[in-house]
Amino acid sequence: MTVIEAVAPLEASTLKPTVVHLSGDIDIFNTAQLRQRLLNTLSHSTSTLVLDLSQVTFCGAGGLGVLLGVQARARALGITLTLAGVPPLMTRLLHITGLARHFGRPA
Repeated sequence: MTVIEAVAPLEASTLKPTVVHLSGDIDIFNTAQLRQRLLNTLSHSTSTLVLDLSQVTFCGAGGLGVLLGVQARARALGITLTLAGVPPLMTRLLHITGLARHFGRPA
């Protein structure tokens, strides 16, 4: 898993989302690092954090746990977490596990 970039708008506007582009596999070998990077991003995020998953090739159970945990922390901070570019296999995984309803409709 690679965080390609985490981009917060340069302006002090909360209307533009903070976007994090992820790529590669999200698995047991990198979930701790991903969790920490996303939690750090929350401290600098606007009111909306978008996780662009379009370049993610695999997501294991630990990755789903990270997404749920970060979403819970975001919600506690008043930040809306949205998934974008969700690959078909991950969309299916979210539906099979019943987690799709936790993330709403992908952007």
